[in-house]
Amino acid sequence: MEEKTVYIGTSIVSYLTARPTSDLLAAAWQKITSDWWDTQSSRFNLYTSTVVTEEAGRGNPDAASRRLNALSDIPLLAITEAVVALSKALLQEGALPAKALDDSLHIAIAAVHGVDYLLTWNCRHIDNAEMKPIVRKVCAAHGYVCSEICTPQELMGVNEDG
Repeated sequence: MEEKTVYIGTSIVSYLTARPTSDLLAAAWQKITSDWWDTQSSRFNLYTSTVVTEEAGRGNPDAASRRLNALSDIPLLAITEAVVALSKALLQEGALPAKALDDSLHIAIAAVHGVDYLLTWNCRHIDNAEMKPIVRKVCAAHGYVCSEICTPQELMGVNEDG
């Protein structure tokens, strides 16, 4: 069976490498992300993009270094003309707000390259239950299958107990 592919979004590497926090939701997302990385990531071929590495390289230098280190062995998918065209369509056709250029690029990169899953904690623009049907429609209208957009919690697989 061919290994499935996963596009690693910026929020994943951010939660994976973040310092411990007292914010309960952030701490839970850190734990889930770490657990996914440790127990599930090896089941997939992981990919990311220069959009992610640019975002991950911003901010506190120590935190940026941890994020970039975590991404260092993950292959980068190209930002092609087709990616740019789909990204623009996602913005122009109302799948994402105009200010969400980087988010539209993440979705377009994953869709154009045929990645199975787009892994993210960005629930405002990317893993948004109200927007995902629109994102899928725009991708399909432009000849692409939208990657399954999900959080690490949703991509934990099935254990022997079912």
